[in-house]
Amino acid sequence: MKTDKLRIVFMGTPGFAVGVLSTLISNSYNVVGVVTAPDRPKGRGRSLQGSEVKQHALLHGIPVLQPTNLKDQSFLQELKKLAPTLQIVVAFRMLPKVVWQIPTLGTFNLHASLLPEYRGAAPIHWAIINKEQITGVTTFFIDEKIDTGEIILSQKVAIDKEQTVGSLHDILMNVGSKLVIKTLETIKQEGFKTIPQPLGEDFSRLDLKQAPKLTPENTYIDWSATSGTIDHFVRGLNPYPCAWSYLEQEGEKIKIKIYKVAIIEPAQENSVWFTTKDAGTKISEESEVGALRVIQKKLYVQLQNQVLEIREIQLPGKRKMLTKDLLNGYDFKPDAKMIVNPYAY
Repeated sequence: MKTDKLRIVFMGTPGFAVGVLSTLISNSYNVVGVVTAPDRPKGRGRSLQGSEVKQHALLHGIPVLQPTNLKDQSFLQELKKLAPTLQIVVAFRMLPKVVWQIPTLGTFNLHASLLPEYRGAAPIHWAIINKEQITGVTTFFIDEKIDTGEIILSQKVAIDKEQTVGSLHDILMNVGSKLVIKTLETIKQEGFKTIPQPLGEDFSRLDLKQAPKLTPENTYIDWSATSGTIDHFVRGLNPYPCAWSYLEQEGEKIKIKIYKVAIIEPAQENSVWFTTKDAGTKISEESEVGALRVIQKKLYVQLQNQVLEIREIQLPGKRKMLTKDLLNGYDFKPDAKMIVNPYAY
């Protein structure tokens, strides 16, 4: 089948999807319509704004559908009028069968992991949090379950030691955009073969890692963990939704966000944590986990058997900033500490 004979409906909402849509357009694929989320209130004025995908589609004169209910008959009629031969889904909602079975060539999804690993809503985040060295992107035909359809193509991507979810997101978006084009070329070939995934909703029994939705409970920093685990956790949530913690001092508890930490090597710990302070007063070697200390314009937190430096932070009502800049005008009290993990019990 020639490229110009494909009639593609693209479905997506966030920036990750924009990169793929832009690549389709720049490669002259015939995108006849876009389906995206309804406009939502944003900004201080809470005015309604369209998704990034909607804005990009309108910029290129592509019709946009924004259903609140994917089974609504008026939406289904509008979708069928577009007469798609193929639908491409990137970072969108789960589709009902009545939607994904419309195109004659099917509906495929771009997922930001190497399926069947990391099925779910946040695969990029969890790959970094779980200290993976390799991740990737996968295209697969949608079926009735979540991320379980037959695989078309996949592409591996290495995860660098300092990678954040933000930087890895951009890399995977670019790699994924190219994989979508390669997938389209594959689908046009007669007799191409797909790879079935292991099925089953109980992923633990299949020994597969999951990528569940991010919540306040699973984005809280557990200060009882090792410095390496916390470092991966913070990077895996930077810049969004961001790792967070409760800071407690003088009986007050406030919610803070932490964007960057630095691991203190064992050889440095004694010189950092147990340094003399003000005419030889030694910082207590019995400090509890979560205790905070400011030493030479640096903020440290006590872990179980290690020390971690907090490098980038955001307090309520303040912008994100380097900790050294925050310390120019903010004083942490002597009893300041991070609450270890209120969700661990």
